[in-house]
Amino acid sequence: MPAGLPGATLAQQSNPSQGAFVTFDLLSGPKGSPFDKDGTGNFSTGALATGIGFNALPVMGTSTPFAQRGYTDDYTPGQTKPDGTPTTDSTYMYIGGGRSNGETGNAATRYQPNPYTAGYGIGGAGNGGSRDAGAGPAFTGFSIKCVTATGAVANGAVVETGFANRSGLAMTTGQSTFGSNATASAAVA
Repeated sequence: MPAGLPGATLAQQSNPSQGAFVTFDLLSGPKGSPFDKDGTGNFSTGALATGIGFNALPVMGTSTPFAQRGYTDDYTPGQTKPDGTPTTDSTYMYIGGGRSNGETGNAATRYQPNPYTAGYGIGGAGNGGSRDAGAGPAFTGFSIKCVTATGAVANGAVVETGFANRSGLAMTTGQSTFGSNATASAAVA
């Protein structure tokens, strides 16, 4: 059974968007994603997690902007450094990139890191944002990114192009939050 979100109804179990906004690893949060299985291959409960401490709920005001907390605008957890420098693989997200070559290949390349190159990062769902972006085989979700309001922004409205306010609070000019991407994450590769 797929996981729900805090405050969502039972009818929302298949692809929840109601309830409090939560963050999760894109490789385990969306239903059917690579880590959304138990040891026997059965689907788990969605593996919703805290996303290594990231959340969209705090709306940071102009008195304490993201820069004072060590972030920059456009910081994308798991995909960039806090200063916004992007990465080309999952080494910012996982130790060693999150996967290895395993037992295949010759002795020189066995168990060598083989980082993901797409589909990884921190995603979010709730306050109107869906957990799953659709059917597989991709089984993708929606990443989060640091965004800053240039005017009044209601919950669910666009803060910056392509990123919505899912904080549950109305924002004013100069306030920042981790916005929810309107575009689904790439298929895991």
